[in-house]
Amino acid sequence: MKENVGRHTHLFVEETFVGHSGGTLHWKIEMDAITAPEWFTLSQMILELSEPFREAIGIPRGGVELGSQLNQYGTGNLKDPILIVDDVLTTGGSMEEFKRNRAFRNPTKYIGWVVFARGYPPEWCKALFQM
Repeated sequence: MKENVGRHTHLFVEETFVGHSGGTLHWKIEMDAITAPEWFTLSQMILELSEPFREAIGIPRGGVELGSQLNQYGTGNLKDPILIVDDVLTTGGSMEEFKRNRAFRNPTKYIGWVVFARGYPPEWCKALFQM
């Protein structure tokens, strides 16, 4: 858990930066503002909406905490899909790339969840909050 002693980290920040996909963005969703109890609640929200999954894997760096929270609820059943999670989706490129790399080694069904989607997720992926 990140401590914000003496300062407050805002979830939404007006800031120009280059996103993972290489595009210039003018506002940021600062997921370091999310606390451990909030990550737990987000995981529970996804559990209420998601189909059962074999295991959960978080895309580094943003999806690792969420993947860890959700993995404990994996069924271990080989017939269930693998869940890929991330914090913020902009173009969907990271989700597609991660799935492609995993599917090459482990061909199976995959489902995806993200907390925030700035754009439209791939058809196999859902967002808790769609911008």
